[in-house]
Amino acid sequence: MGTISTRVPEDLEAELEEYLESERLDRSTAVRKLLSEGLDEWRRERAVDRFADGEVSLARAADLTDLSVWEFARLIEESDRAWVSGDHLEADLDDL
Repeated sequence: MGTISTRVPEDLEAELEEYLESERLDRSTAVRKLLSEGLDEWRRERAVDRFADGEVSLARAADLTDLSVWEFARLIEESDRAWVSGDHLEADLDDL
């Protein structure tokens, strides 16, 4: 496992300490958890953008986020992005 070291502003460190106490986690575990959750969210946002821009199919976008096609469709629906087009449908049918 690699090591990451960073400096953070005092207010962010105070919030992290509050999180540690609330979740009853040690600092390393908490930072790993928060980093993982942040990267998951980033991956989802990126996949939604790429899908909405027509760069990837629904199935491929779901794969990029480790979600099922149905879960990703729900994510798109929640994002209020238009997502059904003939190109998407054809690409998804090809993927199946």
